[in-house]
Amino acid sequence: MARMHTRRRGSSGSDNPAADEPPEWSDVDADAVEERVVELAEQGHDPSQIGLKLRDEGVKGTPVPDVKLATGKKVTEILEEHDAAPELPEDLRNLFERAVRLREHMEENPQDAQNKRALQNTESKIRRLVNYYRGDELDEDFTYSYDVAVDLLDEQ
Repeated sequence: MARMHTRRRGSSGSDNPAADEPPEWSDVDADAVEERVVELAEQGHDPSQIGLKLRDEGVKGTPVPDVKLATGKKVTEILEEHDAAPELPEDLRNLFERAVRLREHMEENPQDAQNKRALQNTESKIRRLVNYYRGDELDEDFTYSYDVAVDLLDEQ
């Protein structure tokens, strides 16, 4: 996997084992998993945190190593079905948060060239992701700016 913003060569990514059914020790009912996913979302957890919690804590004490294997649906699909999906995709929201933090830091420290570059890289990643989500998760005419990011993060 090549790195996006460095000159270094990327290390090859590892593959998940090709499992097509949940392991025997994790025989949790699919509906119970879905209920727990929605419950965790209502407590304010992001989809990736939900996956980690199900892996570590499980449902009624039984760990769920892979939500998609257990239910046939991804965490985000379950949330969409139950109208509990976040307004912004998680990866985009995380990048917005980083960009806002960096921008605030740059206002206080205008000489910080390293973070200036980090902000440029982050904002270019955001623009790339916005193009990916535009028309689907985002409005057709959505454009990224610092103010838009601040407003969207304040809403949530």
